[in-house]
Amino acid sequence: MKKWLLAMLFGTVLVLGACGGNDDDNASEKSADKGETQTEEGGSVDTAGAEKIYESNCASCHGADLSGGNGPDLTKVGSDYSAEEIADIINNGKGSMPAGMATGDDVQVLADWLAEKK
Repeated sequence: MKKWLLAMLFGTVLVLGACGGNDDDNASEKSADKGETQTEEGGSVDTAGAEKIYESNCASCHGADLSGGNGPDLTKVGSDYSAEEIADIINNGKGSMPAGMATGDDVQVLADWLAEKK
C-alpha cells in the first residue's frame, strides 16, 4: 500500500512539474519564442518569417545557408549594405539578380533579417 501511495505521489509531482506554466513577463523571451530578434536600432526582426521567405525566394541562388551558389554569399551582407539598401536590391535587382524576387511586406522582413548578417 505504501509503495502504491508513493508511486502515485511521485507520478503526480512529475505531471504537475511538466505542466507548470511560465508567467515570466520578459518581452525578449516572449519575442524569442515567436522567432523574433532585436535589431541594433531597437526594432525587432521576424527571424522565422524571414527564414521562410528566404527559403522560398532566395535559397535556390544564394544557398540554403546563405553561402552562395549561383548568387553571391550573403553570410555577411549586413556588413556591406543597410536594410534599406538590401530592400532596394530586392525590389530593383542588381547584377544578374532579377527585380521583385520578394514583394510587399516580405521585402522589409527579409531586408531587416539580412542586414543583421555581419
